[in-house]
Amino acid sequence: MVKIIDIHCHLTFKEYDADRQQVIEDARRALSGVVISGVEPSDAEKALELAALHEGFIFPTLGLHPIYVGRKTDQEIGAYQEFINEHKQRIVGIGEIGLDYHWVRDPLRIKRARELFVEFLGLSKEFDLPVVLHLRGTGGEAIEEGLKIISDEDIKKAVFHCFTGKPQLAARICEEGYYISLPTSILKSKSMKKVAKNVPLSFLLTETDAPYLSPDEEERNVPQRVQVVYEEIARQKKSDVETVNKEIERNFERVFGVELRR
Repeated sequence: MVKIIDIHCHLTFKEYDADRQQVIEDARRALSGVVISGVEPSDAEKALELAALHEGFIFPTLGLHPIYVGRKTDQEIGAYQEFINEHKQRIVGIGEIGLDYHWVRDPLRIKRARELFVEFLGLSKEFDLPVVLHLRGTGGEAIEEGLKIISDEDIKKAVFHCFTGKPQLAARICEEGYYISLPTSILKSKSMKKVAKNVPLSFLLTETDAPYLSPDEEERNVPQRVQVVYEEIARQKKSDVETVNKEIERNFERVFGVELRR
């Protein structure tokens, strides 16, 4: 049986409070690994706890989602960065971090978000860890800006999580040596399908962003639904899921420095 990977989801979120263990057990039957993202300090603690309970299957990244930037003092940010430093051996990346022009529109908060984005990129360089990027805004503006920032900061490994940009922008990202992660919402996006078709398989990753972006809008998303991304990539590349799986697995191990259990 071909097993697959969800490189970005949020199993710590309240949407799983009622049945988290069952969701993880179900995911184990279909997946080789899951990456969860700690998006702010309290969530980061939960992510580490959950990963410790499922070592070798759940891998945590820790970061600060841009929507939380305006709610944290300098002292709180400093304490959180120290927390990440203390647990750097237990994480596989810094993220999700970045820019969000959909939810964050106040000029002062935007300025603060940019500054903290660069600070957290500094952690990734200091710890030699990849970054998982959240870049959201109309017309690809946030993605363009994020690409420039990580290039200027000389970031070596980066994943453009839940990529919604155009194929031309995806091509530029890959030229810089960075990776693109396609989510389960690919089924409803012509642009994502074009990206899946045009981007070399060696630069693609797969995710759900669960509990969000379910292929069925009436249902909560779960990690094993990442299967639809593999199927769509295979369809766009006129390939098969097993070929896609092998390449995605190599990409995952290359980016996150993790060797999955067979």
